[in-house]
Amino acid sequence: MTTIYSAKKIITMNPACPAVSHVAVKGGRILGAGSLEELAGFGEYTLDERFADKIIMPGMVEGHSHAVEGKWWRFVYCGFHDRMDPHGKVWSGLLSIEDVIARLQKKEKTLANPNEALTGWAIDPIYYSDRKITRQMLDRVSTTRPIGIMHASGHTMSVNTKALELADYLRTGIEHDGVPLGNDGLPTGELKGPDVYSLVGEKAGFDENMLEFDEPGLIDFSRLCVRTGVTTATDLAAQLTDDTVEMGTRITGAADFPVRIMSFRFHLGVTPQELIEQVRSLKKRSTDRFRLGKIKVIADGSIQGFTARLNWPGYYNGAPNGLWYIAPEQMLAIFEMALEADLQIHTHTNGDEATDLVLDTLEAALKKHPCTNHRFTIQHGQLINAAQYRRMAKINMCVNHFANHHFYWGDEHYRLTVGPERAQRMNACRTALDNGIPLAIHSDAPVTPLSPLFTAWCAVNRLTHSGRVQGEHEKITVSEALYAITLGAAYTLNIDNEVGSIEVGKHADFAVLDEDPTTVSAMKLKDIGVWGTVQGGRVFAASDI
Repeated sequence: MTTIYSAKKIITMNPACPAVSHVAVKGGRILGAGSLEELAGFGEYTLDERFADKIIMPGMVEGHSHAVEGKWWRFVYCGFHDRMDPHGKVWSGLLSIEDVIARLQKKEKTLANPNEALTGWAIDPIYYSDRKITRQMLDRVSTTRPIGIMHASGHTMSVNTKALELADYLRTGIEHDGVPLGNDGLPTGELKGPDVYSLVGEKAGFDENMLEFDEPGLIDFSRLCVRTGVTTATDLAAQLTDDTVEMGTRITGAADFPVRIMSFRFHLGVTPQELIEQVRSLKKRSTDRFRLGKIKVIADGSIQGFTARLNWPGYYNGAPNGLWYIAPEQMLAIFEMALEADLQIHTHTNGDEATDLVLDTLEAALKKHPCTNHRFTIQHGQLINAAQYRRMAKINMCVNHFANHHFYWGDEHYRLTVGPERAQRMNACRTALDNGIPLAIHSDAPVTPLSPLFTAWCAVNRLTHSGRVQGEHEKITVSEALYAITLGAAYTLNIDNEVGSIEVGKHADFAVLDEDPTTVSAMKLKDIGVWGTVQGGRVFAASDI
């Protein structure tokens, strides 16, 4: 049976009919978009007018997120900014170390088992005067139970003395760039990089697969998607064990699961050959709402965590250069085998030195396995410069920029990490588009909150938390930003033939909004209310989840 939805306005992203009043849906797919009279030509239908006073646009595509956020909301939120949880509660941000300690102490008092770990997430010491979260600080909460707090970047963890003891890390003689030492020769409690913090994290309340979603967490993540208009979201760094794949297939296959999850296998923990073989096998297990068969490579860390790899002159404040997460030979082997096997790769870079490595490596791999439609994508790429964009254009690369960084860390980048000049051009969306680079923009949830309209606001206005415009010349238009969070993101995921616009044959995936993003002030983009979503023709109201 055909259902025709009416709306105040339907933004289609289809230049043949960019704005219409009705859309027809049959069998979870779009039968057509136009006037009621035009769509009636398809035959018998039911008219659904529940969205008559709403705005419909294509379901938003979050091209860089992590479904683990749903799981982490069961831990203590320690972020600097206010943030909404999957059930709609807004948690206040913690503006000082004392606020962090107080929230942890409050939670600690509720734990009956004296040996139970206390676990938190989303802290970022760059906002605080000490710019460190040490074991001594966390020892103020407890010296008898292990405590672990994942930093907002996901690249660093802070733990207390007890957690270090349980993991046999509280000793001298440790020599690793990811384990800073104090004057006493013992670890400070800050652990940089997953190869380091994973072992201690298991003692501090994070499970063995700390970046992997679990069943209740995946359901909670889907609730966040509905609340923000997202109908397709990535899970962009997963190990994808057999148990996880079985569980993910079952959960996403439920009749009331409201979002398409695209889960990427990340490169850590296996050899290049093992990675390719596993991903080829995973690709065959894909379903419509649980897509598998793509690869995530991580080249370096985070800029605000001082673990990204920067070209000369390095960090503005003189901090040592960051960490490599992969050897050049390993990256080359993965790229070559993936091209040969027709597997897509998205590669995380933050620093421009890491971007150089990716470009050098992909150019070499393409000489061996030429391909013009590989859609290899640089994720973040925050310091990509104009010369690098020109190289990217020649080898048909895509980019997915972390536009939210302008707001959350723009001031810190300006004064501390990369300095005024480079901060002005970070996440250079305008330059990317001017060089013909296919562009998406993202939240990297849980690093920043999932909300594509907020991400669009960031790319359009480039405002920092203090209210400064940072990089006027890199602003993009509202229409370009809306494209980036729909068709642009879909293109980088190689599913633009299925989603990203409202046109015949595509999945009936819609975001239902309270206001028109094309007519409100650009400054109000982030404030547009989301009624809910339609995903595969199924209606999900945010108020009902």
